[in-house]
Amino acid sequence: MRTFTVRIPDELAADTEALARVAGASVNETIRKAIEEEVERQRKRPAFRSRLQTIIEEDRELLERLAR
Repeated sequence: MRTFTVRIPDELAADTEALARVAGASVNETIRKAIEEEVERQRKRPAFRSRLQTIIEEDRELLERLAR
């Protein structure tokens, strides 16, 4: 598991803490769940999938060039 430090505005931090309290969850769990949900939403977007394919192809070219 990795640890990230994220800077967010005070108001968003307070909203996140309140959301976690109401849900009976930790702030960490609330943030992790929000990120998981966003990742899933993005994966379903055609524009995201297209850009992802472009990046995969670019990385493949770079790695093949470095392997020579």
